[in-house]
Amino acid sequence: MDGGRGVTLIGMSTGRVSIRVGSIAPSATLAITAKAKELKAAGKPVIGFGAGEPDFATPEYIVEAAVEACRNPAAHKYTPAGGQADLKAAIAAKTKRDSGFEADPSQVVVTNGGKHAVFNAIAAVVNPGDEVMIPTPFWTTYPEPVRLAGGEPVFVGTSIHSGFKATVADLEAARTPRSKALIFVSPSNPSGAVYTREEIIEIGTWAAENDIWVLTDEIYEHLVYDDNEFHSMPTLVPEVADRCLILNGVAKTYAMTGWRVGWIIASADVAKSLNSLQSHQTSNVCNVAQAAALAAVSGDLTAVHDMRTHFDRRRLTMWQKLDSIVGVECLKPEGAFYAYPSFEGVMGRTIGGVEVTSTLELADVALQQANVAFVPGEAFGTPGYGRFSYALGDDDLAEGLDRLAALIAG
Repeated sequence: MDGGRGVTLIGMSTGRVSIRVGSIAPSATLAITAKAKELKAAGKPVIGFGAGEPDFATPEYIVEAAVEACRNPAAHKYTPAGGQADLKAAIAAKTKRDSGFEADPSQVVVTNGGKHAVFNAIAAVVNPGDEVMIPTPFWTTYPEPVRLAGGEPVFVGTSIHSGFKATVADLEAARTPRSKALIFVSPSNPSGAVYTREEIIEIGTWAAENDIWVLTDEIYEHLVYDDNEFHSMPTLVPEVADRCLILNGVAKTYAMTGWRVGWIIASADVAKSLNSLQSHQTSNVCNVAQAAALAAVSGDLTAVHDMRTHFDRRRLTMWQKLDSIVGVECLKPEGAFYAYPSFEGVMGRTIGGVEVTSTLELADVALQQANVAFVPGEAFGTPGYGRFSYALGDDDLAEGLDRLAALIAG
């Protein structure tokens, strides 16, 4: 997309800022969402499929815990940089409950959201010149902190034909003497893929045998559908635990994207270093948000299950509508709240009077002519695809996909 009509996805240094910071690409998902909101504010009937956040309100009991914290003078002061003790203990207990992984609260480091967890985890293990394997399609943020740390992202290709899952053979083909870490995500953003127990054991065993650090992002752990199941790698493969950093947070599970509370679970020595890093970076996470997170992770999963029921219904609608468009192929999403269709079959067509040769161009045409916003696959390292979030109302979801189908059909 060009800077005038669409959304720029490529970062570049102007010479006025450092090369590393100036080369960071802006978040494509946030950029698409912002553009859709801008057009909507201007009166356009835009339907946005870009948002990576639940469309539900944070459950009331969590909000009430935050209100109480606001009234508590203790919440008005500094607290430990790595998180309040009661929250860390609750996160350790919740992790044991949900994934079977047992960690001491001292191994938990509370961060300012999931992105902060990703950046700090990478900063903790990646040295200049190290290679970090990242299967495609990848969440747009993953490569940037690797580059900031002086490391090199190594993209391991998958496709719709492999179910968007990397195999041990794929990873071994990408491994070099400089390979330091693997970023592993299941359920996956953006593809919705969920690795099986056996696949996770194979990859975890391979990582342990080759001294590969694993950063396992478990933010979508509760959003799995049909017969698919979430499994945590260090639970299934204990021998990888000492070189594994678990990344998680309250954002997706509890509809708390704006509260900005995430965490890292790491071995004791790594957690100690992460605490030191954060003490200079940000000091503590907002105490009111920590109180809300404590209520969330300490509570039951009733609200979570209710949200998942809605997501599941929308998932099926989205999958059926996308897969029925001539030239579009869409796998049924297994987890998270995204569909990731292939548009390879429509490339080269004239759509809306424009010869479309890339999903960047298709996304621009869809936004300008059908008032439909989605994130093109180029943002996730896989041109020819697009990410569609089903974290929006049923009526908008159906209307937006019908518009897209009519646009493509001509």
